[in-house]
Amino acid sequence: MEIIIQPSSEAATDIAARIIARLLREKPGAVLGLATGSTPLLLYKKLVGMNLDWSGITTFNLDEYIGLPREHPQSYHTFMWENLFRHVNIAQENVHIPDGNAKDIPRFCSEYEDKIRAVGGIDLQVLGIGTDGHIGFNEPTSSLASRTRIKTLTRQTHADNARFFGKDEAVPNHVITMGIGTIMETRQNILLAFGKHKARAVSEMVEGPVTSINPASILQMHPVVKVCLDEPAASELQRAEYFRWVYDNKPKWQEF
Repeated sequence: MEIIIQPSSEAATDIAARIIARLLREKPGAVLGLATGSTPLLLYKKLVGMNLDWSGITTFNLDEYIGLPREHPQSYHTFMWENLFRHVNIAQENVHIPDGNAKDIPRFCSEYEDKIRAVGGIDLQVLGIGTDGHIGFNEPTSSLASRTRIKTLTRQTHADNARFFGKDEAVPNHVITMGIGTIMETRQNILLAFGKHKARAVSEMVEGPVTSINPASILQMHPVVKVCLDEPAASELQRAEYFRWVYDNKPKWQEF
């Protein structure tokens, strides 16, 4: 797990964007796993501005609300098309987002896993982290071997996401999410976290024990993880100075 601490969220996002851009240039048929929410918004804006070739890229999104109409402004279908896909030359048939309105949710989840396997797996997964340590919608106590499935949101995640919905709209209680086991099979993960409110979850993820109470902590066991943080999100890391030293003294061939 490589911890990259930058002065601002923009500087941290620049690094993530360069890593992804390099992959797309070196592997025109790459498979990306993508996240939603406020954290990756700047990342997608930067990627759009790089004028990369997305024509051969395949994507799989982490999650989606169950029961929310696809055209709803807070659906993750809408989010991805508004903030990334309609601005790049990606083929619509190469975009995969969980169907929260599928008639048979368990069957859909199994088929989603089959589609990931059919394209050879995910090359790079973009992740955020919840204030309780969730990745995707794998809430605390999720199985560390879990696959794509239905999950019930915790009260905390429900409250955290309520700001995106209108006063009279209820946040859905259920979601489809890639499992932790699914995420752990990706070849590389990039996790972005910004703001003081993420500091505790980040410190537990990086320096705490591997535990289902902080699902993101399982990333300690993944061979290639880059964690891009701003200073506030890194503020509770005990080894922050070491992480800065490592990044500042990388050999040339390891620089992004």
